[in-house]
Amino acid sequence: MLDAPAAATISLMGLLRKIAADAVELARALRNERPGPAAGGPSLKDAVRAALTQDGYKVLLMSRVRETARRWHVPGVNHALRLVTTVLYSIEIGNDIELGEGINFTHTLGTVIGGTSKVGSRVKFMGNNTIGTAKDNGCPVIEDDVVIGCGARVLGPIRIGRGAFIGANAVVLTDVPPGAIATGIPARIHERGSNGTYAASGSTTNGAD
Repeated sequence: MLDAPAAATISLMGLLRKIAADAVELARALRNERPGPAAGGPSLKDAVRAALTQDGYKVLLMSRVRETARRWHVPGVNHALRLVTTVLYSIEIGNDIELGEGINFTHTLGTVIGGTSKVGSRVKFMGNNTIGTAKDNGCPVIEDDVVIGCGARVLGPIRIGRGAFIGANAVVLTDVPPGAIATGIPARIHERGSNGTYAASGSTTNGAD
């Protein structure tokens, strides 16, 4: 059983690791690069530049501190930082969501991520996005490297597959396969064929129950 100082030190180290990982993965996202054997990875200079210049990194940083404050039941910190992100960056991030590493909030304005939504690493939010529940029946899981266009809404207990692209102003209410494109209201799914072109799958996302 760890004593309080030791547990606090471990928690602090975990927070610092998350903060560093966010900077590295955000730099990777800005280079449109995915992890893999062939990927060289961003340099320390790239990671520092991303941390210093990207508003989205400040949002992630405050979210990580909020998570730690809630875990340690530090009064007032979570609420204060939530107000700061809302006032300064016009973004609302709920208490019960899960954020992956290096999420790229290209434009923070008007973005709401609520409920129990789960967002993977290097997901790109273009701004004015809503991620949450449509009918109080669950929230989305968004896998890594998804791009969510300006004004898009992703609602309900659905899964957005890795590398999918959600078009501007789309309203997505059902699953989107990895690498597919969803556009329109309600969103229509376009899947990539073997020849590299995209074709409508014949399904729309208006069937969420």
